[in-house]
Amino acid sequence: MLAEVAAGHPVIALENLRLSWYTVWHYAVVIGYDLSQGIVIMHSGVTPQKQISLRVFENTWARSDYWGLLVLPASRLPATAKEGDYISAVLGLEQARQWRHAVEAYKAALLRWPESLSILMGLGNSYYALRDLEYAETAFRRATSLHPNNGAAFNNLAHVLWKQGKQQAALDAARRAVELGGSLVNVYRKTLEEIQAGADEERPCR
Repeated sequence: MLAEVAAGHPVIALENLRLSWYTVWHYAVVIGYDLSQGIVIMHSGVTPQKQISLRVFENTWARSDYWGLLVLPASRLPATAKEGDYISAVLGLEQARQWRHAVEAYKAALLRWPESLSILMGLGNSYYALRDLEYAETAFRRATSLHPNNGAAFNNLAHVLWKQGKQQAALDAARRAVELGGSLVNVYRKTLEEIQAGADEERPCR
């Protein structure tokens, strides 16, 4: 919590102001602290800038098992974010079809984890959902460059290339996905077959 507050991120904390057997739940917004004085600064109820002892706050906060909530715009990462937990949270935006917010969240995450396959795939998929095919292609190309043995990245790249009419590049990417194989190889084969069938349909009759 102190790390988030130090980064300029207020934290909503749930306190029990009484005892475990006599609960009085209370939400407060922690906005600052001074370790040299042993105090926490918070907005509590209708009282702004309230200062209380850090020791007292720790006791009342501990009774909620240190429950806290951080609310930030999608383009801003928590100071203490861990990659796996953060990606799980952004997946919630995708499931809610909040594609633009998901894009902003993934772009912010790339600043901290620039080689993350999961983040690049999520970014590409979100751009694809927005029909921003060029940006989706860029994300998937970066994924294939950083993770050349990942079939899913090549499969998604193939699909986006095909949607843009880049037939040969799409075929090359789809074939690479099939060559790499893996648990999703049947999906990759289907993508390749669909691209091949479409290419055959567009060939002039002789």
